Amino acid sequence: MNEEQAVLEFFAKPENLPLGLSVAEQMDKLREQINNRFWQGLLTRLNALIKAHKLAWNLELTEDKNAADIIVGLHCSTPPEQPLYLSPMMEQQYLGGVWRIYFGLMWSAPPSPNHLGLPAVNNLKEALQKAGFKSNESFLAWQWTTFHPRRTDFLLRYVNRPEQLLDDMEAILKTLLIEHKELIEQANAALKSAPQGLAASLNQLRDELLD
Repeated sequence: MNEEQAVLEFFAKPENLPLGLSVAEQMDKLREQINNRFWQGLLTRLNALIKAHKLAWNLELTEDKNAADIIVGLHCSTPPEQPLYLSPMMEQQYLGGVWRIYFGLMWSAPPSPNHLGLPAVNNLKEALQKAGFKSNESFLAWQWTTFHPRRTDFLLRYVNRPEQLLDDMEAILKTLLIEHKELIEQANAALKSAPQGLAASLNQLRDELLD
């Protein structure tokens, strides 16, 4: 009998089950707390990156609208006078029974066909597709990472080597923010001067599942 099976059988006994359920509940809460600390740490890292490169972004944490005090990612925003723009973001999503982190450029509001046809927007989309990004109605570009933020290996790595893990996560979004900086700025400048269409919130768009 392996150790895992022995633990399961121990807590499956009627006299031990209440303790097992209590431990499981507390461990779920601990996973959430570590997960929140991870996103807060990444926010600090990326704010320093934005400041160092003088990028015109405000970085904000993304909270789970269905669960109070649960952080699920972060996103960039512009001043409110530009309702339609492409927002660099990174977020975790629950699909297929597992949490997984993805990142990309999200529309701040549904674009019209005219917006999608802007040369600067097409140039950016083509460059990101060549870099391996996918596209759908909510995202001009998105891509999965290899990171699963609620899994044991991820949590242990963050607890034991937080700076190394944050280095890796920062590097992923840094590539988008820095290497494609000029094309993103050109696309958002074109969107700012173009007629604006129907507006919707980031939260509404974020509810849509990735294809």
